[in-house]
Amino acid sequence: MPNLLDPAILFFVFGLLAGTVKSNLEIPPQISRFLSLYLLMALGLKGGFSLAESGLTAEVASTLGLAVLLAVVVPAISYQLLKRRLGGFDAAAIAATYGSVSAVTFITAVQFLENQGTAFGGHMAAAMALMESPAIIMAVLFANSLRQQAAVGSAGGGTLALGAGSGTPIRLGKILHESFTDGAQLLLLGAMVIGMVTGVAGEAVMAPFSTDLFKGMLAFFLLDMGLLAARNLGELKGKPLWLLGYALLAPLAHAALALGLALVAGVSPGNGALLMVLAASASYIAVPAVLSHAIPEAQPALYFGMSLGITFPFNIVVGIPLYVGLAHRVLG
Repeated sequence: MPNLLDPAILFFVFGLLAGTVKSNLEIPPQISRFLSLYLLMALGLKGGFSLAESGLTAEVASTLGLAVLLAVVVPAISYQLLKRRLGGFDAAAIAATYGSVSAVTFITAVQFLENQGTAFGGHMAAAMALMESPAIIMAVLFANSLRQQAAVGSAGGGTLALGAGSGTPIRLGKILHESFTDGAQLLLLGAMVIGMVTGVAGEAVMAPFSTDLFKGMLAFFLLDMGLLAARNLGELKGKPLWLLGYALLAPLAHAALALGLALVAGVSPGNGALLMVLAASASYIAVPAVLSHAIPEAQPALYFGMSLGITFPFNIVVGIPLYVGLAHRVLG
């Protein structure tokens, strides 16, 4: 209930309701883009200021290592499970979506922890950046393997380019470049470096921008996300019920895996909660943008509709307080 009574969350719920009744309320795309960039920049600065104060510690290294491990293990397991009931390309796309992360879910969780007064490390923003690309790369490799198998089966040998089926060959190098040079991700890392370099002095100067405005900007952006989520629910009509169940159960399973790893590694409750949030979240911006041309054989209505229409609202309203509560209970 305290999470539901948070103004930012209430604006998200309001956006869901407005979108459900097909209101003409909308946020212009340019403003939505600005809000997302602002939130990433402010988050990066906060993380950098925190790292400047705490420095690099053993927990920082271990937590970042766990983040990378989750970013590899989650899509690998998801693909093996999904391909038993779905086509290989759809399985690869969904595995990439749920193996990557949602920056907005992470930012909302950070705000939730700050409201609770729970301490966490600024390096968790770096963990989010590290977890975004591995799943995309793995999905492209899965898809390439499927195309090669199809080529061998139909033509008796040979290989196909990564972009087979889209008309334009796409090399793995291009996918790697897009994954690691995405503008939003670079902004996050750049802001973090600037925060580390400027330290306390920079924090005082940037406080009106990165702290005072943050809550209002997040509420405005979550209103837009609520509208978008409601309008994407229609894409799931007629889809198998087990897929809808997967969109709810997969985040819980991934969060449980992150919690177990955090317990073994001795991660603090705040950092463990954010690690759970990252593992449980699903990308609906970066991954779909890459998959639309890297794996054109997959159905966007599946991976985009599931992540934005079901998993994102679930994590924002129910998941975050659940993960934080479990982290305090198990890791505290």
